[in-house]
Amino acid sequence: MFQDSPIYDRLIAERGDVPTQARREAERVSREMEFVMQPGPPLGHAPAPHRPAPQAPAWQRGALPPGGHQG
Repeated sequence: MFQDSPIYDRLIAERGDVPTQARREAERVSREMEFVMQPGPPLGHAPAPHRPAPQAPAWQRGALPPGGHQG
């Protein structure tokens, strides 16, 4: 990029190659975003968990079927 530039060479020696570091970081973030943005199941729309049927109240559980009482 900056060939034969003593000022640029000195800056890289003192501070590191910031443009190259920024480019690498941008590429890494871009790869992560591609992974995260892949289509998948929608969040918050998972099937409802299976719940057992509610148990009948006690007064109904002990009831006899019609005609079941012999007196």
